[in-house]
Amino acid sequence: MDMGTYKVEPLFAEPIFRAGVGHAITDEQVNFIKSLKMVPNQTNLISENLYIFDEPELGSIKHAVHELLSAYARDVMGITQDLYVTQSWALRNDPGTGMHGHSHSNSIISGSLYFDELPEPNSGMIFDRHRIYQQIQLNPEMDKRNIFNTHLNVIYPQSKEVMLFSSSLQHLVEANRSNVPRWSIAFNTFVRGELGDYRNVSRLKLG
Repeated sequence: MDMGTYKVEPLFAEPIFRAGVGHAITDEQVNFIKSLKMVPNQTNLISENLYIFDEPELGSIKHAVHELLSAYARDVMGITQDLYVTQSWALRNDPGTGMHGHSHSNSIISGSLYFDELPEPNSGMIFDRHRIYQQIQLNPEMDKRNIFNTHLNVIYPQSKEVMLFSSSLQHLVEANRSNVPRWSIAFNTFVRGELGDYRNVSRLKLG
């Protein structure tokens, strides 16, 4: 084989789904979320209520999120089953505060919703495709990083935007470098419907 010619092709890809939801968010809802009781999290503040989408005041936001989950299930995952929100909560990163690295258990797709104006400079969400402890680290040189070899990617969210991503992805949020709080909503999902096949004795009904 002529070593002067070769090609690299992708085998798999990890999607992130982004959509605007400004049409579903009112000033009253922003104020309602900010009025929720917040309690200490590992590094930031989290709402005491971990099912905020059950609040009737947030009905239009919940509806918009469910529409996007339906699109994600249909167009990205290519499945007939439904995705639905399990838990949902508000987060507040005060100046100098970020969000520790974590992934979401007992969830299929997780989401971040930026219901308020994001402070400047914008804090990125860092995704790490390494899901477990790495005994050997082979990090590419900075000028040779690409989609095939990098294990980190940074996404900068926009105000009034929802981002959907695999719950198994490790992620964290950079420290808030502004002088005002950075707000968001996070949520988890699970699948509802029928899985497997009756004749292969793998049938399972969920929800």
